[in-house]
Amino acid sequence: MCGTDEMSGSLFSYVNLEERIPPRHPLRKIRQVVNDALTSLDAEFEALYTDFGRPSIPPERLIRASLLQILFSVRSERQLMEQMDYNLMFR
Repeated sequence: MCGTDEMSGSLFSYVNLEERIPPRHPLRKIRQVVNDALTSLDAEFEALYTDFGRPSIPPERLIRASLLQILFSVRSERQLMEQMDYNLMFR
């Protein structure tokens, strides 16, 4: 008989990312401005994609990642993905 795949919260440490980043950190304001700008571009992004086929990575996510790469002088996309794993600010 196969057991159930249940996760126990007592085995893991869960961190609320919003509590870990200072309230007045510049990235918070930048994120707000970028999200407002990307929201205004929703119609343009929708017009570029079809209703069928495999889903792509959302363009908003790619733009945010590129902006982080530029702002923090990350040399390559591979390094950016490495930093995403351990840098809480980037999340």
